Amino acid sequence: MATCDRCGNDYAHTFTITKDDGAGGVYDSFECAAQDMAPRCKHCGCTILGHGIEANDETFCCSHCARTETGVQITDSVDA
Repeated sequence: MATCDRCGNDYAHTFTITKDDGAGGVYDSFECAAQDMAPRCKHCGCTILGHGIEANDETFCCSHCARTETGVQITDSVDA
């Protein structure tokens, strides 16, 4: 059995994630993997589990945070 790098649980069904830059870890759940591997919003710090928004080479969880931090005029929705 392997131990989860995040919570320390000794578990028979762990999995390994390796990012393009070589960073990675062993995890017992997607919850633990997301806490370690998912990007964080530059403005509010929340874990970004979706695509997020990039502005000025930074990653944000939503357009509100991107606008607040960078002043870039961006929105989450468009007029139909």
